[in-house]
Amino acid sequence: MKNAEVLISSNDGIYSIRVIGRATFECAPPIRALAKSLESILFRKIDVDLAACTGMDSTFMGILAMLGLRAKKIDAVMTIFNAGDLNKSLLFGLGLKKLFHFSEGDVALDAQTSASGCDTDKIENAQTVLEAHKTLMDVDEENVSKFEKVVDFVQKDLDKLNDKK
Repeated sequence: MKNAEVLISSNDGIYSIRVIGRATFECAPPIRALAKSLESILFRKIDVDLAACTGMDSTFMGILAMLGLRAKKIDAVMTIFNAGDLNKSLLFGLGLKKLFHFSEGDVALDAQTSASGCDTDKIENAQTVLEAHKTLMDVDEENVSKFEKVVDFVQKDLDKLNDKK
């Protein structure tokens, strides 16, 4: 199955993300980069449009959680639009309902939209998977038992990859 295309735009403190297709760890690094860039700046809101998203893996949801945590910290609003039953079920199942507002409607993407590709290296993918799952475990303690083995495995894999450098 083809991975998602992720479109990201920003305009005056408002960030918009549109996900088209299945959102997996391979497409999460650009959103992780956005989350990292937002750690040190103020913004008003983040809108995520999932109308064309056919599903998400736990890594992608963990990266969305990173954005949601940052938004909460600075009293910005993060809204998930058009999630549909499947994506809501996935997000709620990981205890992420408390991080986001949910709504239906159109999400405007600014003309400065950039398409994020899914071509990343193994180390960046591993770092993204690790950070996403640690975030999921921080957001909801029920996720610890679900993901602690994933975190251990990915950390070992990342250590091996870094040793090869």
